Amino acid sequence: MTVTIHSAFLPADDPDKSLAFYRDALGFEVRNDVGYGTMRWITVGPVDQPQTSIVLHPPAADPGITDDERRTIAELMAKGTYAGIVLGSSDLEDTFERVQASGAEVVQEPADQPYGIRDCAFRDPAGNMVRINQLT
Repeated sequence: MTVTIHSAFLPADDPDKSLAFYRDALGFEVRNDVGYGTMRWITVGPVDQPQTSIVLHPPAADPGITDDERRTIAELMAKGTYAGIVLGSSDLEDTFERVQASGAEVVQEPADQPYGIRDCAFRDPAGNMVRINQLT
């Protein structure tokens, strides 16, 4: 039996800006773009990994969430503490330069970490933390 990561979900309060970040800055392909009323769900992923996707979804779209919970989610997103993802790159320096050139908010330039990896970090347009590890 093999278990893999199929989809990860990240909130996106501005689908067009998030799409530009993941497609243009990171080079992911768009796999699906579904609208429902004023909301959009956009699925993106690495070109060479068709089985692994990130779904950019409207925050707090669940009808079971209260107005207070929606406000809390919006506040956490604004602080950049609601969601995040860790990606890997075969060339961290090149990836950092490409994403930085897109205008993304740099949280950490490439650095060797005391726990044995080299990585960098950005915030996507929704405030999600995007860490990128150097693959060995």
